[in-house]
Amino acid sequence: MSSELANRLSAVRERVATAARVVGRDPGEVQLLLAVKAQPAEQVQAAIRAGATLLGHNRAQELAATAPCLVEYEHEMHFIGRLQSNKATKVVPLVSCVQSVDRFALAERLDRLAGNVGRMLDVFVQVNTSGEPTKAGVAPEAAVDLATGVGALPHLRLRGLMTVGANSDDVDVVRESYERLARLRDDIVSSGAPGTAEARELSMGMSGDLEIAVAAGATMVRVGTAVFGARPA
Repeated sequence: MSSELANRLSAVRERVATAARVVGRDPGEVQLLLAVKAQPAEQVQAAIRAGATLLGHNRAQELAATAPCLVEYEHEMHFIGRLQSNKATKVVPLVSCVQSVDRFALAERLDRLAGNVGRMLDVFVQVNTSGEPTKAGVAPEAAVDLATGVGALPHLRLRGLMTVGANSDDVDVVRESYERLARLRDDIVSSGAPGTAEARELSMGMSGDLEIAVAAGATMVRVGTAVFGARPA
């Protein structure tokens, strides 16, 4: 199974590289984050051994459960799911970055927790660029204000924006949801607000649409099923 996982990981890396070259981008500009939702610790360990060093958890309880099994493996862990403020205490010590900041109250909570232990925490602001009610994220029209607020917090480092693409079979609709995030990023970086000048990253694109995201400017794609297969029940 580990060899099959390694082959899938290699195939996804090649998809990312090809997508970048098609639009004249350097493949090195796009990081691959492996989404490990619902995966047992043994599978995550196998993925790291196969070369996946950037990982993302969607659920605080799974993150806490698997973290002790990964301490001997060199990796970087992000939190990429919807985060309730009362779970932030559990999450912050176990990750280098929270990609799902969608409200200022959560940002303030993360800032306090990071400040309590004297560290900087990387964050992305999550934007609901598709406007779908089932998706998390701040509304696009409020994204710049939220990002500038986050950028001013002393113990958070704003790295950029994150979105989940439109759930649509229409490629143009999906593309627009990603291009909208890129435009918002440009507005934030050019705002001149404290802490926003380096917020250039775009975390967007998943197993089914990463090529569209890379063409729209993604600097990080979050892939799970293309490497692990269908998620366990």
